[in-house]
Amino acid sequence: MTLDILTDLNPSPRLLLGPGPSAVHPRVLRAMSTPLLGYMDPEFLKLMDETVALLRHTFQTANTLTLPVSGTGMAGMETVLANLLAPGEKLLVCSAGYFANRQEEVARRHGIEVVRVDKPWGRPFSAAEFEAAVQQHRPKVAALVHAETSTGAVQPLEGFGDIAHRHGALLLIDTVTSLGGVPLKIDEWGVDAAYSGTQKCLGCPPGLAPVTISDRARAAIQARPTPPDAWYFDLELLYKYWGPDRAYHHTVSGTLVYALREGLRLVAEEGLENRWTRHAANADYFCQGLAELDLTPYIEPAHRLPSLITVRVPNGVDEAAVRAKLRDIYNLEIGAGIGSLKGQVWRVGLMGYSSRRENLTLLLGALREILK
Repeated sequence: MTLDILTDLNPSPRLLLGPGPSAVHPRVLRAMSTPLLGYMDPEFLKLMDETVALLRHTFQTANTLTLPVSGTGMAGMETVLANLLAPGEKLLVCSAGYFANRQEEVARRHGIEVVRVDKPWGRPFSAAEFEAAVQQHRPKVAALVHAETSTGAVQPLEGFGDIAHRHGALLLIDTVTSLGGVPLKIDEWGVDAAYSGTQKCLGCPPGLAPVTISDRARAAIQARPTPPDAWYFDLELLYKYWGPDRAYHHTVSGTLVYALREGLRLVAEEGLENRWTRHAANADYFCQGLAELDLTPYIEPAHRLPSLITVRVPNGVDEAAVRAKLRDIYNLEIGAGIGSLKGQVWRVGLMGYSSRRENLTLLLGALREILK
C-alpha cells in the first residue's frame, strides 16, 4: 500500500456543468450528514412516506406505485422494462438519440421483442408519427425519451398517452434529465410508466432512481404469467417495503433517502412552475451568450431542452482541448458528445442547483477567453 492513498480526501472544487452529475445543493449535503436510522425504524419509515409523497408531487401524479429504486437512472430504466414486459412481449422504441437506443439494448437482454423506429438524432417524434408506429407494430409498451441527454432535445408528450391507449399500448418515458427541471405532467399526459435519476435536475447525488407506475401499468405487471426476472428490481416486492406492508426487501441507503427527501423539499419550496421557469430563463440567457461568441446550439429553439444545451463545436476547434482547459484553468466541467455526436458538440448541463446565472456567466467568460 502506498502512502498517497492515506491522505485526506480533497477533490478539486469543480463547477459541474456537464450532463451529470450536477451540483448538489448545500442543504442536501447537510442532510446527508444526518445520523443513520435502521431501515425499519418508525422514524425512518415516516421519512420514506414523506419522500414518496414529494415524489408524487414532482412527477405530478397520484400513482400509488411511486418510489425510488436503489441505483442510478439506468436502474430505473431496467426496473421499468423488466417489470412491464415479459420475455417475448413487444416493446416499441422511438429512437432519436443514445438513450433510446439504450432502452432497446436493456430490453433485448431481458428477452423482450424490440421494434425500433428511428429519426435523426435530436428530431422529436410528432403525434402522427408516433401513432403510425404504434398502429403498425401493436406493442405492449411504447417508449420515448422525454429529455434526450445525448442531443439536448425535449420530446413533446401531450396526447401521446391517449394515442398509446387507443391502440392498446402502455406509454413509457425516460425523464432522467427532465424531472424537476422542465414541465412534466405524468397523469395529465397519460403516461403509464416513467423513470428518472436523482443527480440531474433534483440537485442530489446519484444513487436512487425515482419510478412511477400507473394503475393501468401496474395491472399489467400483476397479470404477468411469471414474475420479473430481476429480483432486486421487482416493483411489487419493492412496494411491499415502501408501501404499507413494510416487508424487508433490501437495506436501502438511508443517506440517499435523506438527500432525496431534502432535494424534493427544495423543489416543492421553489414551486414546480417557478423551477421550470428558472431553467428556461437560464437556458435562454446561456444561448444569448453563445450567440455573442458565434457559437450555435445543436437543437432548434422549439425543441431545445432547457436543462441541457448541446453546443456545436466550431470548425477547426479541438473540443477535447477546450474541455481540458475549462477543467484545469477554470475548474469547470462540461461534457463531450456521445454516439453519433461524438466530437461534434459540447453538452452543457443547466440542471437543478447548477442552473444559476452566475455559473453561466462564468462559463461564457471562460469560453470567450479560451476560444479567442
